[in-house]
Amino acid sequence: MNQPTQTVSDSRCMTTEIVLPNDTNGLGNMMGGRLLHLMDKCASISAQRHARQPCVTASVDSVEFQAPIRQNEVVVVESQVNRAFRTSMEVELNVWAENPRRETRRKCNRAYYTFVAIRSAVRRREFRLVLSGRLDMEDAEHIKDDLRPATRSGEEDA
Repeated sequence: MNQPTQTVSDSRCMTTEIVLPNDTNGLGNMMGGRLLHLMDKCASISAQRHARQPCVTASVDSVEFQAPIRQNEVVVVESQVNRAFRTSMEVELNVWAENPRRETRRKCNRAYYTFVAIRSAVRRREFRLVLSGRLDMEDAEHIKDDLRPATRSGEEDA
C-alpha cells in the first residue's frame, strides 16, 4: 500500500514557552541546554509527523547560538523536515525570542538535527544499547544499516 507523499508543511511544528528564572544562567539568559531540550522535542514531533512512527535523534549538527534569550521573553521554536533519505531525515530548527511588551521578535538560533525512525522493540533496544556504549554499532544487527548514513560526516544518505 502506497503512503501519500509528505510535504514540508505536513511536518511543521511550532512550540512556545516563556523563559522563567529557573531556565536562566547567572546573566539572566536562557541556558543553552534548556534551549536544546526544547529544540529536540520540537524536532522530534516534526520527524514523527513525517515518518508516522517513533523517531529518535541520531545527531545534532550546526547549532548556531546567534543571540541570547532573556528571562521573561517568549521562546518560539519552529521545526520542519527538510529532506528525507532512505533511513534518516534532516530537521531544520529556527528559534526566535519575542518580547511581548514591546511586540518585538528576533532570530536567536538555528540548527539541523538528524532523526531515524525506530520500527520495533528489538530495534529500539539495540539503539539504546548503541547510544549507551554497551553495544558496538557494527554488532547492532537490526539497526546498523539505519545508523550508518546518519553517522557518516559530510556524506549524503542515498
